[in-house]
Amino acid sequence: MSEKKPSTWLRVVAILTYVYIYLPIIILIIFSFNTQKINVQWEGFTFHWYQELFRDREVMIAVRNTLLVATVSTLIATVIGTLAALALQRYRFPGYTATESILYIPVIIPEIVMGIALLAFFSQSSLILQKLSPILGFSLGLGTITIAHIAFSVPFVTLVVRARLHGFDKSIEEAAMDLGANEITTFRRVTLPTIMPGVMAGALLAFTLSLDDYVITYFTAGPGSTTLPLRVFSMVKTAVTPKVNALSTIWVLTIFVLLLIGQIVQRRSANNPS
Repeated sequence: MSEKKPSTWLRVVAILTYVYIYLPIIILIIFSFNTQKINVQWEGFTFHWYQELFRDREVMIAVRNTLLVATVSTLIATVIGTLAALALQRYRFPGYTATESILYIPVIIPEIVMGIALLAFFSQSSLILQKLSPILGFSLGLGTITIAHIAFSVPFVTLVVRARLHGFDKSIEEAAMDLGANEITTFRRVTLPTIMPGVMAGALLAFTLSLDDYVITYFTAGPGSTTLPLRVFSMVKTAVTPKVNALSTIWVLTIFVLLLIGQIVQRRSANNPS
């Protein structure tokens, strides 16, 4: 049976949709090479703004902070999210339904609500610890940002890994145990490699969300803990210069590559079911 070809009207709508979505990004990339500082109209081609960008110490510090927070939060969130997915998929325990419902809260609530909630939590926690001992108090900084990113990344990782576990064949675990492997060996050599595409996809999603987050980071950041989204917002308060465009271009391309990797991992996962 031959496949039905899409109609001309459908193709036109698809093309217009992609143009609507990606044309602003393309214009942003083009104007990152503009020689005019005001960036109102095209004047000439130059790499000057990229050179200025890499010489900007504050931007480099922001990039370092962003990558540090994203890496640490992704590693921890991936471990917690994977274990949570395994527990929810395999076991039924008191409060299972409530736990499953609570899992979706960080995904569906507005980020500003979660940001305010985390700020209140950190403030109260610091006050309580200071009452116990003056040396136990803490202030907002990279640590609180990392904890906040872990909190909103865990549900995304859990949901992605659970999707992978829906097609998991438990008989291969039983076969491994019948051959003498214990539970830890079975998990390490059978279960984890099988669900690894889902784990990697969840980790890439968590990493991308952490790189892009502004609202929650704004509420949980402190002095000296500026991340790249915060830095970009401060740069565009006065004007959108080609330097901002250059920074945005690099960041957009980075996110695009990460999302592309995630799509490839998910497709391989779908094409190679356990």
